[in-house]
Parts: sequence; C-alpha cells; structure tokens
Amino acid sequence: QVQPVESGGGLVQAGGSLRLSCAASGSISSINAMGWYRQAPGKQRELVAQISRDATTEYADFVKGRFIISRDNAKNTVYLQMNSLKPEDTAVYFCKATYNTFLTYWGQGTQVTVSS
Repeated sequence: QVQPVESGGGLVQAGGSLRLSCAASGSISSINAMGWYRQAPGKQRELVAQISRDATTEYADFVKGRFIISRDNAKNTVYLQMNSLKPEDTAVYFCKATYNTFLTYWGQGTQVTVSS
C-alpha cells in the first residue's frame, strides 16, 4: 500500500482554520515531492502547495500568506495548515506523492467545506 492517506477535512466557518494531514506508507525522505491539490465541483484539479525532499516549498498565489505546508519525517506525514479560510476554498483536497517522473500516487481526498 503506497497510496497516501489524507485526513483532517471538515466543515468550518469563513475565517477559521483546519489542518490537513497526509500520511505516506513509507519514509517520505524517499519521495521527491509531496503536494496538496484541490478540486472544486465543476473545476479542474489545481495545485495548492508542494514541499520537496529538500524542504523547498511552493504555493499557489491564492493561498500565499494563508496556508502553510510542512513535513514531519519521523511521522512520514505532510501537513497543510489552512488559515483564514474562505468559501472559495471549499473543495476536495488531495495529497500527491511524487517518487519520480514516472511514479506518483494520489490519495482518496478529504472534503473541506467553508461556510460563509
């Protein structure tokens, strides 16, 4: 089982916070990059944030200053701290583990709903 497993989604009011977790099946130090993506109804899946093996981070413009991606190598887990949530952040959030160009795994997703 190498599919990452997401958790932490839920319902929150606008302005609130949630922390998503993505647990990998093995050591995340062997994974080139782990990322969070999201897909809202009727929209394409889009990158939210990504963290590389060397801890380099990348964020979509629409979450800069609000979301923080981090990793805990000891727990083989990547987190997405989401603050100042907006109704437009409502989506299914997916975790993606990229081992190399040809090998990636997606989690099943976790629903985040932000009420106005």
